Amino acid sequence: MKKQENFLTSTFGVALGALVCCALWGSAFPCVKLGYELFAIPQEAVATQILFAGCRFVLAGILTILMACVLNRKLVFPKRTSWGMVLKLCAFQTVIQYLFFYVGLAHASGVKSSIIVGSNVFLTILISCFVFHQEKLTRQKLIGCLLGFAGVVLVNWSPDGMLGGMRWNGEGFVFLCVISAAVSSALIKQYSQWEDPMALSGYQFLIGGVVMVVCGLATGGRLPVVQPAGLVMLVYLGFVSAAAYTLWAVLLKYNPVSRVSIFGFMNPVFGVMLSAVLLGEGASDLGWRAVCALMLICIGILVVNVRGKKRMAYA
Repeated sequence: MKKQENFLTSTFGVALGALVCCALWGSAFPCVKLGYELFAIPQEAVATQILFAGCRFVLAGILTILMACVLNRKLVFPKRTSWGMVLKLCAFQTVIQYLFFYVGLAHASGVKSSIIVGSNVFLTILISCFVFHQEKLTRQKLIGCLLGFAGVVLVNWSPDGMLGGMRWNGEGFVFLCVISAAVSSALIKQYSQWEDPMALSGYQFLIGGVVMVVCGLATGGRLPVVQPAGLVMLVYLGFVSAAAYTLWAVLLKYNPVSRVSIFGFMNPVFGVMLSAVLLGEGASDLGWRAVCALMLICIGILVVNVRGKKRMAYA
């Protein structure tokens, strides 16, 4: 156990684990779009998209619980005193975050939404520092965040996409989704000290997924087409959530929030690059922007993880 903890707190271990999470989350962007095509879900059908997301998270919960049972060789349930933590995490990490995300995305531009989502790292560190008092905000963390955010803006930059105003039920909802995600990261850090991260992730996904399925059905959502390829894609998306969130929660358990969260700037980079490969979106002019964005984000990650290493014990 000590050897595993040492690996998870090492620079290589944190980088490897966090990049695996970001690659999985990045693949979710194009795969959700492919899933919409396979299930014939229209872009404006928000209720059906919420239903689709709910099915995804129910599967994610089942997969996470099954993995926890196999690894522990017994049935895994949260402690009786942990159900309050599960429900709070479920509210912020799944229900509030994704309800606002899907409704907001239907009324906002993709470019502006991506940049707003990129601010998640900033908010996660600020909430961790000033609301939950889990660490201190240092100059290194601030500089690293600024460099990483510059990379997110660059990889999503499009003059046409940046024009126009912001709508309260569009970009406003996406920003509320980002705040919810930031709060959930701080809660995971806090709760995983007392409860198994896999149990927390599994049951909050399962409950949150059921809530979203009910919300989707109640507002008229239906899956128009169900075919084997679509079901395979849905299972993959469930696996993405199960594997990435569980690994992320384990990393947060053993490391300062800023040290892990700074890698979140890689999410939109993986998302844009994989969208170019799988969907052909922006493939023609991606090259130089992706390289420059990746350099900025990598420098930001190094600033937080290398220069701040001496302070890591009490950061």
